Amino acid sequence: MRPSTIARLLGLTVVSLALAGCASIMSLWPGEAAKTYPKVTEVKSMLWVGNSFFYYNNSMHGHVGQLLSSAGGKGYRATSATIGGSGLNWHDMEAYFKPNAVGSYSFVGDNEVKFNEPGRQFDATMMMDCSQCPVHPTLKPLFYEYAKKHSNTVRKNGAEPILFMSWAYSDKPEMTAQLADEYVKAGKLNNALVVPAGLAFANSVAKRPDLSLILADKRHPTLMGTYLAACTVMASVYKQNPVGNKYTAGLPPAVAAHLQAVAWETAQAFHAKEGRGSL
Repeated sequence: MRPSTIARLLGLTVVSLALAGCASIMSLWPGEAAKTYPKVTEVKSMLWVGNSFFYYNNSMHGHVGQLLSSAGGKGYRATSATIGGSGLNWHDMEAYFKPNAVGSYSFVGDNEVKFNEPGRQFDATMMMDCSQCPVHPTLKPLFYEYAKKHSNTVRKNGAEPILFMSWAYSDKPEMTAQLADEYVKAGKLNNALVVPAGLAFANSVAKRPDLSLILADKRHPTLMGTYLAACTVMASVYKQNPVGNKYTAGLPPAVAAHLQAVAWETAQAFHAKEGRGSL
């Protein structure tokens, strides 16, 4: 895709970017395919499998939990299994689902240890490959291989796989459409929900280019970036509107309100094309 085309895409509105600007991406989600998606009534426990994009800023899953708690949710639990710089092929998914291991207890309240019920520990697993693996000419085959392998392992253990569409590097905006293409294809191939965080980043940049979502290293998220991604997870996985949520991660109210709105609008537009109301 030419830089001029990318620039035009980034200049569109949130809905236009998700539905019109990414028409080639969204066309991969036909109605017939959407009908085959699994239904999970509620995700109360989530395993996050990824890398530093997840664990920056005191971990993305923690912000999702704060958003859900602020919205009145109770009993949500998350466990983060992250390795800096890792691709999906670095992770031993089978090991994460061993009995009496990952997720078998939690720390609650004033560091009180709570032993969770034995058996299935997670309702869903959020997976992200390395930031360029899905579009790297050498590593792309591994992305598809392990998206499938890990999705099968997750389902074998009674949970549902979710793919986290990451964002473009700040100096390579063309990665937005490239990453979206690959994550959407992998989602379709594995019948897995996709969280359109990368599209949310591009939509925020189009609306508020003054807000820095990515650090000076051009890759990792600022607190604003992590918060935007967390709001997008809330909107996509939990089907809850983050707009007006009292938890702002300490960001200025106007900034948090913008990020909440972008996350909700992006997720609504993206998932409307799927024709699905729940994970």
